[in-house]
Amino acid sequence: MKKDIPILKVEDMVVAVVPRMAHEEDHEEFWDSYLINLKEEPIYAVLVNSRGYGVLDGEQRRTTTLRYFWDRIEPRSAVKIEPVQKSVLRLANEYWISFSFHDYLYDKKYVFVPGSLEEIHFTDIPLLARKGVMIR
Repeated sequence: MKKDIPILKVEDMVVAVVPRMAHEEDHEEFWDSYLINLKEEPIYAVLVNSRGYGVLDGEQRRTTTLRYFWDRIEPRSAVKIEPVQKSVLRLANEYWISFSFHDYLYDKKYVFVPGSLEEIHFTDIPLLARKGVMIR
């Protein structure tokens, strides 16, 4: 029965979007998104679906849905998900994460709403030693 299935909350996982540093290639055109495992143990079978959607220049837009997979992400580590073109930062940027931890399959949707990826919202990103926007 559905009521017998435990619904466990995703904890100690972060998705962050950060601008590239001046010395990095294409720093004026791209930002980078990261998945950060703040747990003290690895996570397994990590799947990330990413997409952008919303209104851009008065027109409804949608980006391609991209999928990424890692067998294992080490504890207290970050992996780069993808580069993000500055032009799509004005859209909603969604990252749907699923992973296995202690024999349970977790999933969570992280959505950076339009306007959230601006410098006024910057914070220190754990493990990256950089500033950007994150959802925990």
